Amino acid sequence: MLRGFSRHWRPLAQLQAARRVATNAGSADRVALIQGSSRGLGLEYVRQLLSRSGQRVVGTCRTPEHATELQQLAKTSGGRLTIVRLDVTDEQTIQAAAEEVAEQHEHLDLLINVTGILHIPDKISPETALSRVTPEALDMVFKTNAFGPILTAKAFASLLEKAEKRSGASSERPAVIANMSARVGSLADNRLGGWYSYRASKTALNQLTKCMSLEFARKHRKIASILLHPGTVDTGLSEPYQKNVQPEKLFNRERAVQQLLSIIDSTSMKDNGRYIAWDGQDIPW
Repeated sequence: MLRGFSRHWRPLAQLQAARRVATNAGSADRVALIQGSSRGLGLEYVRQLLSRSGQRVVGTCRTPEHATELQQLAKTSGGRLTIVRLDVTDEQTIQAAAEEVAEQHEHLDLLINVTGILHIPDKISPETALSRVTPEALDMVFKTNAFGPILTAKAFASLLEKAEKRSGASSERPAVIANMSARVGSLADNRLGGWYSYRASKTALNQLTKCMSLEFARKHRKIASILLHPGTVDTGLSEPYQKNVQPEKLFNRERAVQQLLSIIDSTSMKDNGRYIAWDGQDIPW
């Protein structure tokens, strides 16, 4: 680990202990929005959050009518899960979703931006050479991985601000925006090159999130904005690229989300603006 980042590092066991304290404090009246929840990590976030007593969840996706597993969770949630249409590449749907959620909930405690693309069969794939870079791929990947999350944060910021004003809110626990980044977005850690569009989109997301965190701090808004690297998770996004991943470093979705929620649950304003790996260590920018 680089010197200078150690002041933020906390062992995973410590993060998990903090999570137990946070969850034991109760999830009643807490509202989380998972952007990109129809499958993969997003769907698993919904599952695990719903396992908490009293926790309410908003799950968004581009086509709710096709989100079969998410719809099934809603049916068995006792009204604690609502599903809202949101396409991160279309700002009109983002704003419409924010207005719909504001009609259902007076505040948000947590926003997790999950949606991301690395490849689309027969359309785009990670570029292994400069000659393979295309404006179409750059545009699609940046819209999904960088522009979408920051526009979603913009649309829901006012609801997140209201979290500290609600009755019974903890004075120590901020609202949280957790943007799913990746270690490959690190400039300092880039030793292999390649994956031009994906790497650059995550680097852009990191900068946008850092700017947002500084603005919130300057304006004394009690919203902590963090970036999370989940590690290599067995999802559709990573499936074509798992061949060289050591088995112990390939996480299933359940473990990956447990690790990330441990970080989110222990987040304070001291963590605002951090770029954090799944084990709680800071990633160099």
